[in-house]
Amino acid sequence: MDWFPIVAGTFKVLALCTGMFFAIKWHYDQGKKKKEKGKEKRALLRAGGMVAALFVISLLGLVLGTFVLARRLGLDLTFS
Repeated sequence: MDWFPIVAGTFKVLALCTGMFFAIKWHYDQGKKKKEKGKEKRALLRAGGMVAALFVISLLGLVLGTFVLARRLGLDLTFS
């Protein structure tokens, strides 16, 4: 049973990476079809930055919420 998390985690990472590759490739190909590159590229970079910032903020919120919940439950969070 110790091998299952390794195999399942590896499969999950491979499936997500493959999906992300094809999603990025599809969006890139769609962007190449359009001739207006200046305005679209700027808007795409801005939208990508906003999505990345939202992801980081939500990730930090999740980590903070996890630590708050762990403290309220009385879990020991020391590293020593």
